Amino acid sequence: MLPTRQGSFKLFRALGIDVHLHWTWLIVAFWGVSARQGVYTSPVWNVVEYLSLFGIVLLHEYGHSLACRSVGGRADQIVLWPLGGVAYVQPPFRPGAELWSIAAGPLVNVILVPVIYGVAWVLPALGVTGLSPDFWSWLNTLFYINFVILIFNLLPVYPLDGGQILRSLLWFGMGPRRSLLVATSIGLVGTAGFLLLAWYWQSIWIAVLAVFIGMTCWRSFQAARAVE
Repeated sequence: MLPTRQGSFKLFRALGIDVHLHWTWLIVAFWGVSARQGVYTSPVWNVVEYLSLFGIVLLHEYGHSLACRSVGGRADQIVLWPLGGVAYVQPPFRPGAELWSIAAGPLVNVILVPVIYGVAWVLPALGVTGLSPDFWSWLNTLFYINFVILIFNLLPVYPLDGGQILRSLLWFGMGPRRSLLVATSIGLVGTAGFLLLAWYWQSIWIAVLAVFIGMTCWRSFQAARAVE
């Protein structure tokens, strides 16, 4: 089930979009920061790292929202929760509009790759010295986090961005119903792959993510089948 305003509180409103934070985020954030103790010499950087992760997630979701608006759709809410973020977008019912609304999220991560790398290159070139090793560790981790978010979201597993992009591309030739059936069928196979990966790595978080993806994908599959 996607997070909603229920159980969430409003952080701020920017560019006409309300950003909410689900209460469970605070619990997982505490665990996530605690689990990274010892990575940096100062625990402050653990907090900075976790906030940076969701800063990237938020930019990603804003990419979806602003792209949706650019094609005449509606997008006025983003909810952050432990598994990432959800931008509630309603693009016009046509494949091109949906494709752009979805693809703009990963595009933000593509843009961030040279930006983060550029910071790591520019600072030494400008002769900036005295920065702590923690800063460089954080910057390197930030680059890695952004790259992982980009690759993960491009996996063709519905409802991840990659799966929705696949559905939008298929829509041009198959129509909305058949394209959704194909994309969600592939998504269910991908869900099984995530569950096997969770078992192999003994990862509860991958298992939780797989269940969430599988449930959302199954509901969309059933909805597509129900349409005459």
